[in-house]
Amino acid sequence: MTLTPAPLFDDMAGGPDGGQAHWLQTADGFRIRVGHWRPKDQEHGTVMMFPGRTEYIEKYGNAAGEFVSRGFAFLAVDWRGQGLADRLLPDPRVGHVENFPDYQHDVAVALELAEALELPKPWHVIGHSMGGAIGLRAVYERGCFASCGFTGPMWGIFFTPIMKPLSRLTAYWGPRIGLGEKTPPTTTLESYVVSQPFEGNMLTRDPDMYQMMKDQLAAHPELALGAPSTIWLREALEECQYLMAKPAPDVPCLTFLGSHEQIVDRKAIRRRMANWPRGTLIEIPDGEHEVLMEPADIRGPVFDQLAALFSGDQPDGARQSA
Repeated sequence: MTLTPAPLFDDMAGGPDGGQAHWLQTADGFRIRVGHWRPKDQEHGTVMMFPGRTEYIEKYGNAAGEFVSRGFAFLAVDWRGQGLADRLLPDPRVGHVENFPDYQHDVAVALELAEALELPKPWHVIGHSMGGAIGLRAVYERGCFASCGFTGPMWGIFFTPIMKPLSRLTAYWGPRIGLGEKTPPTTTLESYVVSQPFEGNMLTRDPDMYQMMKDQLAAHPELALGAPSTIWLREALEECQYLMAKPAPDVPCLTFLGSHEQIVDRKAIRRRMANWPRGTLIEIPDGEHEVLMEPADIRGPVFDQLAALFSGDQPDGARQSA
């Protein structure tokens, strides 16, 4: 594999020293970006961070620091259509994918990079939100992860009772009438953290972490992303249905769910984890969607528990409250 350096915005990532990023070409011809950090001393393995929709590598600089300080290498991905990866539509503000399994091409080259860099094994994956769907399929198909963690995973999408039928109608009929690359009604092309003040946001209770996200997009607006296309919505709904129909994989798993979660489907997460024999669901009282970006007294123990799992200390499968 030829390693081509890519930008890594250390000025606002807040990650540990020594981070690097590379451009990678997928099998179907798209350029994505992958960033990575390594501890200076003993390495216990590698944590691969699969971000959510709209996200980018630098948003996980803090998480990189948490895991590197615990002796793990850390890798994060800019999926196609977001971050600095190739945008897929003429309007770069629209999140888009033609087929949800296309994200597995991005996973494949990220794993090839990990091999080329000789990132230490065992490998583990954390999937957040959309990355939870990408990550779960990768756990099924790749066979290379010793354990997995999820935070607010998109195994279903939350809609209010009024919006649920409208959203499904839009997702399935919009592409058929030529609106597949348009965004669903009531959505905006402006990034959520740019348009939404901290008060009333659905991501985190930590004002400093929320301000960090705002500052990152102010410094590098090319990272911003708005609403998804109706094709993305259709594909996401179909992927969730596919994943939920499968039995749980035989891999240790720890999943975190905020009790105030309003972006993904809480019921789907509880249903999935209730049938995961080697899995544990931990619900965060008053937690929002971004469990890894909640206040320090919440996110610190989350990192501790994930690191314990990745070190081989698997809790008994159960539902817990933090």
